[in-house]
Amino acid sequence: MQKSLISQIQQGHQYTKVWPLRRELAPLFIENRVVNATAFAIKIMPAVALTSLVIQLQVLGQQFLGPALACALLILSLPVQGLLWLGKRAETPLPPSMALWYRELHEKMAAQGYQGAPAKTKPCYMELAKLLRDMFEKTDKAFRQDIF
Repeated sequence: MQKSLISQIQQGHQYTKVWPLRRELAPLFIENRVVNATAFAIKIMPAVALTSLVIQLQVLGQQFLGPALACALLILSLPVQGLLWLGKRAETPLPPSMALWYRELHEKMAAQGYQGAPAKTKPCYMELAKLLRDMFEKTDKAFRQDIF
C-alpha cells in the first residue's frame, strides 16, 4: 500500500532522529551524507529561496514574478526531497547480507545483556538504525571495536 506524501516525510524526519551519525558508519551507509545534507538544507534553503526571489524581482521586475516564484519553490523543495528519500529508505527491507549482519549484531548485543526489541525476520533500515543507535549508546568501546 502506498504511503501518503506527508507520512513519508514524517517517516524521513523520524529516521534522521534515529540514525546514528557516526564516523564508523560513513563508509558503509550513505545515510550519514544524506542526513547531514538534508539538515543543512532545512536550515539554509528558506533564506536562499527568499534571496533568490527578491534579487530576481529587483533585477528583472514584476513581469518575472511567475518564474521567480517557481525558482523559489524549487529551492524550497530540496529539503523535502531529502526527507522523502530518507522516508523511503527507512521502510526499505535490508538486502539479505545486511539482514544477516543485523541478526548477528543483535545476537552479539543480546549476549552482552541487550534488552531491546526482538530481532525481526525481515528487518528494514529503520530497525537497523535503532539497533545501531542502541549499540553506540549502550555498549562499550571494546564491543564496538570487534564489530568495526
